[in-house]
Amino acid sequence: MNIIVSGGGTGGHIYPALAIANEIKKRYKDNVDIYYVGTPNGMEKDLAEREGYKYRYVRVKGMPRSLNKESFSSAKELLLGLNDSRKIIDEIKPKLIIATGGYVCFPISYMGKVKKVPICIHEQNAYPGITNKILSRYASKVFVTFDESKKYFKNPDRIILTGNPIREELFLVDKDAAYKEFDIERDKPIVLSFGGSGGQKSLNEAILNFIKNISGENDIQLIHITGKSHYDNFEEELDKLGVSSCKNIKIFPYLYELPKALNIATLAIASAGAITLAEISALGIPSILIPKAYTAENHQEYNAKVFEEAGASVVIKEKDIDGEALSKTIFELIHDKEKLLKMGHNAKKLMNTNATEKIVDELDQYLR
Repeated sequence: MNIIVSGGGTGGHIYPALAIANEIKKRYKDNVDIYYVGTPNGMEKDLAEREGYKYRYVRVKGMPRSLNKESFSSAKELLLGLNDSRKIIDEIKPKLIIATGGYVCFPISYMGKVKKVPICIHEQNAYPGITNKILSRYASKVFVTFDESKKYFKNPDRIILTGNPIREELFLVDKDAAYKEFDIERDKPIVLSFGGSGGQKSLNEAILNFIKNISGENDIQLIHITGKSHYDNFEEELDKLGVSSCKNIKIFPYLYELPKALNIATLAIASAGAITLAEISALGIPSILIPKAYTAENHQEYNAKVFEEAGASVVIKEKDIDGEALSKTIFELIHDKEKLLKMGHNAKKLMNTNATEKIVDELDQYLR
């Protein structure tokens, strides 16, 4: 049997799709062929192909929030994407379509509905994205990460609280090897900072101040991921500070080995994307969250609020972030082991670590 998995735009949509695909492949082995549908050049293409999945693309662009000249271009692209989707479905004849969000999911899922293919969707965020809100009208099942998101969907009988699918390798890390790989000392605090798969300009700017404070200091270690598009500029700023060669500071443009870094982190500093929150909660990592202010429907602030109210995270809004404020918060937390322990415990209570298995259990009726 053939199935289609689709999710694109950010790691928050892509990694859950891959986690579900990997669990299906593990269970059904040679009885299933999985095709990943994304955009021609989105990051999902690279990640899906790295996992060994057959890749098909549809042409589609995000629709502007208000009517303007871009609306006509997006509408034209959507028509092309629907035609691409029709051809893909006719070729593959899938038994099921699984969509995890991002505008790329719309044409393939909508055409699946037209072709009478069952559709199941997963919503990662506390406040659902517009694509999933629309697709939920056609979906046989709607899987959600947060209980808070249920109220935004119609047809409550189709909604199933599962948690967020997490990549299996997160739990298979050899910590001893990870310390060696990053050249990090295990008996000193490790701060891991990253702004999602694309990076976060405001976090990068604020972390420079923290780096200035700890450069040459041996008590605190930092692993910082800038995002590929921000890396060169960040390195230039580091050179100006004269700290680019400090042993306790590790800078990366992107980190495919993020699960290794997460497993050895004392404190995480991150934006509030759904996959980030799922992974730090699964490992019980205390965090400082800086929700991106420009995300669709402002969903990251909704996500961060859930963690803040649970006592798992300290939240600093992007408009309030600066180097001094961030450094002060980091130092206060790093030197309060009891609070870190409590925050980590609260984080772990928030997420269902068997979400992937639960979702595939629910999909079994379509995959038999």
